[in-house]
Amino acid sequence: MKIRTEFPHTVTRHEDLGIPLPDGTRLSARLWLPDSANETAVPTILEYLPYRKRDGTVARDCLTHPWFAGHGYAALRVDMRGCGDSEGLLEDEYTEQELQDACDVIAWVRTQPWSSGKLGMMGISWGGFNGLQVAALAPEGLDAVVTLCSTVDRYADDIHYKGGCLLGENLGWASQMLTYSARPPDPLIVGNRWRDIWLERLESQPFLLVPWLRHQRRDAYWEHGSVCEDYGSIKAAVQSWGGWHDGYRNTISHLVTNLEAPVKGIVGPWIHKYPHFAAPQPSIGFLQEAKRWWDRWLKGEATGVENDPDMRVWIMDSVRPKAWLPERPGRWASEAEWPSQSIAPETYFLTDDGLRLEMGKLSATVTSPADCGSATGEYFPFAFGPEFPIEQRVDDALSLCVDGDVAPEPIDIVGAPCVALKLASDKAYGQIAVRLCDVFPDGTSALITHGFLNLTHHASHADPQALKPGELIDIAFDLDQIAYRLPAGHRLRVAISTNYWPFLWPSPGPVSLTINDGKIDIPTRALAETDEWQPPEPECAKPWAHEEIAPGACTRHREIDLETGASVLTIVNRDPTTRDLEHGLVTAAECVEKWSILPDDPLSARGESRWTSSMSREGWETRTVCDSALTSDETTFYATARIRAWEGEKLMFDRSFDEAIPRDHV
Repeated sequence: MKIRTEFPHTVTRHEDLGIPLPDGTRLSARLWLPDSANETAVPTILEYLPYRKRDGTVARDCLTHPWFAGHGYAALRVDMRGCGDSEGLLEDEYTEQELQDACDVIAWVRTQPWSSGKLGMMGISWGGFNGLQVAALAPEGLDAVVTLCSTVDRYADDIHYKGGCLLGENLGWASQMLTYSARPPDPLIVGNRWRDIWLERLESQPFLLVPWLRHQRRDAYWEHGSVCEDYGSIKAAVQSWGGWHDGYRNTISHLVTNLEAPVKGIVGPWIHKYPHFAAPQPSIGFLQEAKRWWDRWLKGEATGVENDPDMRVWIMDSVRPKAWLPERPGRWASEAEWPSQSIAPETYFLTDDGLRLEMGKLSATVTSPADCGSATGEYFPFAFGPEFPIEQRVDDALSLCVDGDVAPEPIDIVGAPCVALKLASDKAYGQIAVRLCDVFPDGTSALITHGFLNLTHHASHADPQALKPGELIDIAFDLDQIAYRLPAGHRLRVAISTNYWPFLWPSPGPVSLTINDGKIDIPTRALAETDEWQPPEPECAKPWAHEEIAPGACTRHREIDLETGASVLTIVNRDPTTRDLEHGLVTAAECVEKWSILPDDPLSARGESRWTSSMSREGWETRTVCDSALTSDETTFYATARIRAWEGEKLMFDRSFDEAIPRDHV
C-alpha cells in the first residue's frame, strides 16, 4: 500500500471538536480540515460510530480521513452518544435517538463556515448500517453514502438471525459491545468529569443479548432501521462495498437491485475491513474509488461514476481450504447492469443418483449430531487468526451429501444459489443448513457458500408456526451471494444438515428430516477470461504513530472431552498492547470464548465469553472485565452477564444480569 504524505491541500486536525445536540448533549469529534476551507467552504465526509475515535478506530482513521481531507474534504469522525469521549448514554443499536443525533450533527455541520452544505456519510459495519438508515430519513444536505459491510435487513442479514435461526454471534457481539461501551472517556479530553461519566455509563449499560432474544421473529423491532422496508426513501447516491469472506455479502446485490437512487456495487475477496488494507489480497484503491464518488455527488465534478458498471466482483479461484488465506487468486468481472442478463440459473436436481441436470427420484433422511458445523469458521472474520472455513469433510460426514458429476469445463458461479426442497420433520420444529461445496479430485471439500432456514419460519419470519410431524412441506431459500470458479475436474456437492454449531444455536431436540424432492438453481456466467476491471492500487495517509508494548495472539482450538464426549471450541483473541505516541494512552484487550456441546444433546449447548480491557497512563489506570453466557432448555433461553470495573486496584462497579427468555419457535 502506497503511503502518501503530500496532498493537494494542507490539513489541520482538530482533536476534540464539540458538537452540541438540541438536548444539550455534547458529542466529541475529530475533524481533519483542509486549510483552504478557511477561504472556500468544502463538503464534509461524516463517519459516525460507537467505536471510540481516540483508541478504537484510530489506526484505520489515520489511514483514511487525512487522505480525504488532503483532497479537499472536511473529514469528520464522531463518537456517538454514550461512547468514547461523547456525553449521553447508549441504549441499543440504531435507535431513533442515534439516527436523530446523526441528523442533528448534519444540520450543525451545515451551519459551519467551513461547510459547503454538502455531506456524505461513510462507514463499515455499524457505520455502514447507520449511513443507509440516515439516508432513508433524507436529511437536507446528505447527498451521498459510501457503505461497507452493511445490511438492508436487520433481521435476515445481521448478526442476530439467519433464515429465522439464532446465530451464535449474538453472544459474542453482545459481549463485545458490553465491554466497549463500559470503557471510560479519556480524561485528557473530558477532564475531571471522566469518572462521573464513566460510572453513569456503567450504571446504564444494557446487555444487548436480552432485547435481541426477546424479538425472535421479524417484528417492528427489526423493521426499524431495515431500509428494505422502503428502498424508495433513499435519495442519496449509494456506493456499496463488501467482501466474500464477510458475513454481510448479500447487501450489495440487494441495494443495486432495488435502489432508484444512483447506486453501484463492488465486492472483493475481503474480510470485515476497509478494502485498501483488507485481506485476503488483492486489496485495492478504495480511497480513490470513494473519492470519485464524493467528487461527483458532493462537488459536481464529471468523474463518470454514474457510467461505471452496476456491479464489479472478484471471482475467486478454487484453492485448498485453510483457516487463513493471505491471498485469494481470481479476477475482476464487471456487469453493466444488475441483475445481469448474462447470468442465468443452471438447475441441478438432487436425486438418489447424485446431483443431476435431469429430474430424478430422491428418498433420503438426515439427522446430524449437534456438533455438526465445526468446520465453518467465523461468521465475519476480523483477521483474528485462523477464522476461515476449513476442509469440509468433517461436516460432510455428518450431513446428507449429494454430489454432481466431474465438471468437464470450468464454471463461474456469480450470485445467490437458491435451493428448493420437499421435506418432513419428525418434530414440530427443525432447522436446515445447506452448503454448496467444491469437491477436489482427491476428495478435499471446500465451502463455496451456504444458507439456513428455521423450518417453523418456512412460510413467514413474522408469524412462525409449529410443524406437523411427518407432514411434507415445500421450502425454498437463497444461499449467500458468491463469485467462485469451479475448475474443470472438480465436482459440486450439496451438503444438508440439521445442525450447524456453533454458527447456529441448535433446535430444542434432535431432528430427523425426510427429503423427497429437491433442486438447486446455481447462477452461472460466461467465463471471465481476464480482468474486466483494473482497480487502482491502494493508497493511504500516514499510519498511526504508536509503539507495541506486547504482541497480540489469536488461537482457535477444538477438542473432544474424552470423559463427557463434549465438543469444545476455545477461541482466544488478544490485541497487541499499544501506546499512542501523541497522547500516551496505553490500551489492551483480550477476549476468550468457549463453545461446548454434546453431540447427542442439543440442550447441552453453552456459549461463554470473557472480555478484559484496560486503559492507562502514568498515574491513571482503568480495567473492565465482562463475563457472559448463553444456555437453553426446551422452552427457555438463559442469558447471564457480569460487568466489573476497576480504577487502579479499587473495584468501582459490579453488576450482574440474569434473564430467562421464552423460546419462540427458535
